[in-house]
Amino acid sequence: MAQATDKQQSGLWENIKVIVQALLLALVIRTVFFQPFTIPSGSMMPTLLVGDYIFVNKFAYGYSKYSLPLSPDLFSGRIFASEPKRGDVVVFRFPPNPDIDYIKRLIGLPGDRVQVRDSIVYINGNPVPRQGDGAFRADDQYDTGADVPVFKETLDTGVAFDTLDQFPNSRGDNTQEFVVPAGHYFMMGDNRDNSADSRFDVGFVPAENLVGRASLIFFSLGNDTSFKEIWKWPANLRYDRLFKAVE
Repeated sequence: MAQATDKQQSGLWENIKVIVQALLLALVIRTVFFQPFTIPSGSMMPTLLVGDYIFVNKFAYGYSKYSLPLSPDLFSGRIFASEPKRGDVVVFRFPPNPDIDYIKRLIGLPGDRVQVRDSIVYINGNPVPRQGDGAFRADDQYDTGADVPVFKETLDTGVAFDTLDQFPNSRGDNTQEFVVPAGHYFMMGDNRDNSADSRFDVGFVPAENLVGRASLIFFSLGNDTSFKEIWKWPANLRYDRLFKAVE
């Protein structure tokens, strides 16, 4: 009987070690390499939709205190830093309240002059080419009841992406010229009329606040379906978005 008990205890201990090792590995992966995020708002439509679940590459830009769980104040600035590129879709900490994660597209690099005039983005005095690219209609709370015009923009880096312009004369369609300070970035949402970004309260984003580059949509649920509502998955899963690269 004692021998059987010893074997049971040994087996239990082995299981505990496997579980602990798996949790540590998951923590390392989440902290160092990739972190999952959920898209909570429509500010990046049509690129990212409410209900998209994405992986963010944390290695892409190096690490700051915001790369670590609970954001411990262990060091300042970034280590193993790499410069983000214009056009990247970036997760960052909201400068006025770093406890909040935001996701936007990087439009302006340090030293750039950024302005929006009549819905056209100008970078260093040059207009970003923009052409009509059909229409978009959301399948969730952001459904306006009508199609929204889509415009494809192409940056000087060659990165092309779709944007929405529902109201051509909205507050964000004509702005002052913003000069991006050293060590900061200018972010904009692809849903230009419905995005709190660097044109407004977000302001310039310090390099330290960057969390990582959005890289992959690994899961997506439409119609405001909660992840917990498994019985609704078959009808509301966006199959065409599964394992889709974020561009």
